Amino acid sequence: MALLDRVLLGPGPSNPYPEATLALGAPLLGHLDPEFLRLLDETCARLRTVWGTANRRTLPLSGTGSIGMEAAFANTVRRGDVAVIAVNGLFGERMCDVAGRYGAEVVRVDHEWGQPVDVQRVLDAHPKPAIVAAVHAETSTGVRSDIGALSAAVRARDEGVLVIADCVTSLAGSPVLIDDWGVDLAYSGTQKCVGVSPGLAPFTVSERAWARRVPHPPTWYLDLGLIGDYVSGGAGGGRTYHHTAPVAMIASLHAGLGRVLDEGLPEVFERHQIVGTALQNGLEEMGLKLFAAEGHRLPQLTSVWVPDGVDSAAVRKRLLEEFGIEIGAGAKEFVATVWRIGLMGHNARPERVEMLLGALRKVL
Repeated sequence: MALLDRVLLGPGPSNPYPEATLALGAPLLGHLDPEFLRLLDETCARLRTVWGTANRRTLPLSGTGSIGMEAAFANTVRRGDVAVIAVNGLFGERMCDVAGRYGAEVVRVDHEWGQPVDVQRVLDAHPKPAIVAAVHAETSTGVRSDIGALSAAVRARDEGVLVIADCVTSLAGSPVLIDDWGVDLAYSGTQKCVGVSPGLAPFTVSERAWARRVPHPPTWYLDLGLIGDYVSGGAGGGRTYHHTAPVAMIASLHAGLGRVLDEGLPEVFERHQIVGTALQNGLEEMGLKLFAAEGHRLPQLTSVWVPDGVDSAAVRKRLLEEFGIEIGAGAKEFVATVWRIGLMGHNARPERVEMLLGALRKVL
């Protein structure tokens, strides 16, 4: 069967940076090989830079972005804890589900899909939560919320609250400033703006959250204490085996992060902004209406209403079969009425905008 060359312009995965793909073919190392451990340490250091943090426990978890979400709640929720969770899309909903499974009393703060998180409504939802959580870049709607403002407001009222942020679609595509914002736990995925294949969840934990973590969470695989002893060493400084790390994927992440940092984070963010704006302007010039609230639209993920009378699935099928371009459907009730278009990582380039707009003009 012939391999197909797809241009992945959906909500993820995206086409990786070439450097990340090349690294997958490097000679395989053992997960305790000194050379691999050196590469792992350097990968964690690069992640700190991209996350905007000095957190010692910043690491790639073995699994996709969803495992980062699970780890965040599994290691912080004690049965009966109140978790106030902002919901303005699918992944806010998923946070509620995961937190509830670990015993949290979930206080859900619903917003209209396509709108950013309202900080005051989140604050007003409960007088004394243990956790406040929200999505920075909501993948289901293409909306960016102000996590810095939310975290600052939570801190001003109660320093004891842990703040959790989903940054799956924002990391390495938009500024993420974990330390400046005062976020305690944050997670992402490799398959979007980080520019690597799916399979790892970049993760960071503040010292404050680490001190308050659940000592024996109801999950062995995602116990951050055990994983931390392998990734960064235990109390004695030695590495304790936890699981066989996906060494090839970590080598690929190392290379992808190197590509991002060589270009420079400000330049990467500007590149995403330029192409995202160009796409959104081009769609509007075609007469299409954007879904996400103006002023809060992600440049790396654009949501757009399907025109009246147009078969969403048929258009996506033609784009894939005739042009090799994948775009995404909407989520849940918007599956047939919204398209989601990603320009992330390696695909955040002007030629991708021109390619997609040209193909859309032919199929609409």
